[in-house]
Amino acid sequence: MQVSPLRFDGVYRFDPVLLPDDRGVFLESFKSDLFTENVGHAFDLAQMNISVSKAGTIRGVHFADVPPGQAKYVQCFAGAILDIVVDIRVGSPTFGECDAVELSAEARTGLYIPEGFGHAFCVLSDSATVGYLCSQGYSPSREHGIHPLDPVLALPWPASASLVLSPKDAAAPTFLQAQESSSLPSFDACREYVSTLREST
Repeated sequence: MQVSPLRFDGVYRFDPVLLPDDRGVFLESFKSDLFTENVGHAFDLAQMNISVSKAGTIRGVHFADVPPGQAKYVQCFAGAILDIVVDIRVGSPTFGECDAVELSAEARTGLYIPEGFGHAFCVLSDSATVGYLCSQGYSPSREHGIHPLDPVLALPWPASASLVLSPKDAAAPTFLQAQESSSLPSFDACREYVSTLREST
């Protein structure tokens, strides 16, 4: 498996070695020791989510209060998606910027998104099945959203897609409203929390 850091600190992509034969393909989807070696701490799996979505569906931008936040290890099991990470950590030198990675059932790439970042994706294929390993379970009181089509964020969604949002995501606050409500995590709090994870590993 090849591990590559992306533009934001703590965000990594994991590209597995695919072993095809006449039966299909085999791969190592997640390796705890390799994850810890590169990220600097273990991944504490608390919950796994799976979503099945039709073409053009956008899910996100979602994030959770830090601490404890919710780190995610995201993979596309069927179809293809454009996965977007947004730096929403107030005080970060890259605050408000994003990075995008295409995840597909062919490449089987895993994307690790640490605590404090916003996460969203758009389905590029007719449908897509996406799995998320989560470091914390779902907690409605700690979880928040930002409108994915906010022009201030200007996320690089496919121009040709007919985009589909849930009522909850469509009603999410703008990036500026999220800042004004003080719901965004701080850069310092996120770094401090991640450092505690490293100390306990």
